[in-house]
Amino acid sequence: MSSLTAAQASSIVALATTLGLFSLPDAMAAQPATAVSPASCAGLRELATPTYRVDASDWVAATETAPAHCLFRATIDPRASGIEDLSYGTGIELRLPAAWSGRLLFQGGGGLNGVMNPAFGNVNGFASALARGYAVVSTDGGHRGRSAIDVRFGVDQQARLDFAYQAVERSTREAKGLVTRVYGRKPDHTYFMGCSTGGREALLAAQRLPREFDGVVAGNASYNLTRIALNQAFSLQAVTRIAPRDANGKPDLSRAFSDAQLKGVADAVLKRCDALDGLADGIIHDARACRFDPVEQVCGKRNAPGPGICLSPAQANTLRTVFGGAKNTRGEMLYGDFPFDTGIASSAWRGMHLGAPGGAPANATLGRDTLRLFAMTPAAPDFDINHFDFDRDIERTRETAAINDAVATMLDSFAGRGAKLIVYQGLSDQAISPGSITQWYEQVTPRKSEGPQDWARLFPVPGMLHCSGGQATDQFDMLSAIEAWVEKGVAPDRVVATGKSFPGRSRPLCPYPKVARYEGGNPEDERSFACR
Repeated sequence: MSSLTAAQASSIVALATTLGLFSLPDAMAAQPATAVSPASCAGLRELATPTYRVDASDWVAATETAPAHCLFRATIDPRASGIEDLSYGTGIELRLPAAWSGRLLFQGGGGLNGVMNPAFGNVNGFASALARGYAVVSTDGGHRGRSAIDVRFGVDQQARLDFAYQAVERSTREAKGLVTRVYGRKPDHTYFMGCSTGGREALLAAQRLPREFDGVVAGNASYNLTRIALNQAFSLQAVTRIAPRDANGKPDLSRAFSDAQLKGVADAVLKRCDALDGLADGIIHDARACRFDPVEQVCGKRNAPGPGICLSPAQANTLRTVFGGAKNTRGEMLYGDFPFDTGIASSAWRGMHLGAPGGAPANATLGRDTLRLFAMTPAAPDFDINHFDFDRDIERTRETAAINDAVATMLDSFAGRGAKLIVYQGLSDQAISPGSITQWYEQVTPRKSEGPQDWARLFPVPGMLHCSGGQATDQFDMLSAIEAWVEKGVAPDRVVATGKSFPGRSRPLCPYPKVARYEGGNPEDERSFACR
């Protein structure tokens, strides 16, 4: 066999480093960064092997929102599924800017993954991570399906493992290796930021890869996905019990509550709790102090609204049940509760729990399929979740929960090396319980005292739906917040937020258990509020 050329040897070393087989020596990693170019970008195609498919390695010219960069896509261990429009293998997308800041961001996914989201590292209302000079990586979670709500991959063991955590681990090490290969040195700082499934992945990164990330931002995290799916079945059963029947005797969940009734509840909650923070402004900041019971809306009750808006006793009890979260017959909490807030009047809440006229709610489609194809072991494609038994059938979700749910509370290694964690949660989230993530945060270690921690902070977002939207100031820059905390030691004691629902208004997001309270002055300016 002839000896290897220098170029061939270099490619082998680069590939081995990229695949995480070994790390570059510190002396090599410490060398100045080499600027990525169209030629070096095209050269990444040489990494292709039978088990490492390079899907793209293209130079992208600068635009108004993104700098010139190399777009690299690859699929690790690609394989067929035997199911139409579904394939397996960990897909990654890595964008490498020509002018690199020395930072790497892992952009979390969404839904059930299964699609390759562009790795820009978008921040709602602010410049993207890529535009700030970050290299940004994303993954499809180990499978490619019809959409981000295609749960059919759940019948495959390896695909479950990939979605649960292995795709994140593999993509992290792959991205770091590629960055080192292209720029000639390791990233100075590595971050993870995501919402929903991306939030679950972010918490997994802190829990299962405690030495890989310097800062993690987890938003509206579906961190205990098996319990979320279980809770969706719980809500579905509760609404089904009171839903009017159509001509064929089938329950029509869309008619269980009218829009007027839901808005009546939202208005009543605002009337009761809006001013608890010192200012009636359409946003309930002090949700923990809010005491509202939908029984107050029952027709005929004192101060209840009139016909068409008031609730029947059955409707009021159903809202109590749904907002109280899933429980077994002994009354034990299986998931977490939801605060009454303005989100109940949103189309997002209706879409999740009731559905539009003539359609099914997400609880009866996405929630159903997630429970029976992914959460339950073995997968049970024909299982009727209207008959899910919350005493007995929860055992059928424990195997998936063990590999998937990011519920670990011991983060001593993560925090011990100086890494920081920011968690945020919309208080009007239609699917994910603010009570559940708050309970997790209160148990996470290390802990030095009650209140905001010196390495981990939880920011409730009043009025915000799932990741964005709602009667809220839902635009805020958590990437800058985590960056300042990690690199400058500036802890986020408040994060300024704005939102399209309230043009010209700003509000502080406060670290739990602090609450934004009006101190006087311009009611539209966040500086008129104190976190206390």
